[in-house]
Amino acid sequence: MAQPDLSGRVAIVTGAGKGLGRSYALHLARAGAAVVVNNRRHAGEADADTSAARVVAEITQAGGRAIANWSDVEAESSGAEMVAQAIDAFGRVDIIIANAAAPQARSFHKLSIAEFRKVFDVGFLGTLHLVHAAWPLMRDQGYGRVILTSSSAGRYGQHGMSAYGASKSAVDSLVRTLAAEGGSKGICVNGISPYAHTPMTAAHIAGEMAEVFTPEKVAPMLVWLGSEDCTVNGTILVGGGGRFRKVETQETVSLTPKHGFPDLAERLQSAPREAHPNSNHAFDTLLVECGLEPRAPI
Repeated sequence: MAQPDLSGRVAIVTGAGKGLGRSYALHLARAGAAVVVNNRRHAGEADADTSAARVVAEITQAGGRAIANWSDVEAESSGAEMVAQAIDAFGRVDIIIANAAAPQARSFHKLSIAEFRKVFDVGFLGTLHLVHAAWPLMRDQGYGRVILTSSSAGRYGQHGMSAYGASKSAVDSLVRTLAAEGGSKGICVNGISPYAHTPMTAAHIAGEMAEVFTPEKVAPMLVWLGSEDCTVNGTILVGGGGRFRKVETQETVSLTPKHGFPDLAERLQSAPREAHPNSNHAFDTLLVECGLEPRAPI
């Protein structure tokens, strides 16, 4: 399978010191992109000892272009700092991959608000800060590719992952909203919901699963989503083991509670379902079900 040519393009990848982010950065660089490799610095680390610097060394030793960034993504200034660094070093920003996340494995009643915010702020605000800083540049240049990181924990919910899941559900909404706003400006915004063996998932994806679900089997999709070849916009893709799924939001047809709400709840479980491309379509179909005319053809 031919790899897209990203020569002349500039990418920023957060959480790129290890795991999926590292694989994304390496694959982008091999495709010709210059890469800002972001990963927070741990206490006492010298520049050369950081995971971001080690990934940069891998890229430059292979003939690519990359620089390290150590911003904490939850800091409000982080996005502007990364964008400014990309402009100073490479002259532009074309590709954003917001990958940084903080793990959580603790029930909601055991979390303080500060602990909840620590996870949520990295997962959502860490995404928001970078995209918000890059967005005006992409609008002005009439081109951009933005890939945000989704998760099944945000779509379905999961015990012990209230903050992480909430951050990813917010990311999913941001993907669809920015896709609607950016499409006319040449900006494609999509989401990737990856399954891979990484330091963050090692306790859950191990043994034979770890051999199948490697970051390298997700990364080529990110290169394509970050390229001019990609015209997909507003889509969230699940990736793992070299296979991919498309996420769709469904609603059942509407029913009336003619025999009470317990009966309604039971009947809705087996009611026909439809995927809606946007909120306007979802509401217009409800208008039709209520005997009214839709606001636009459906």
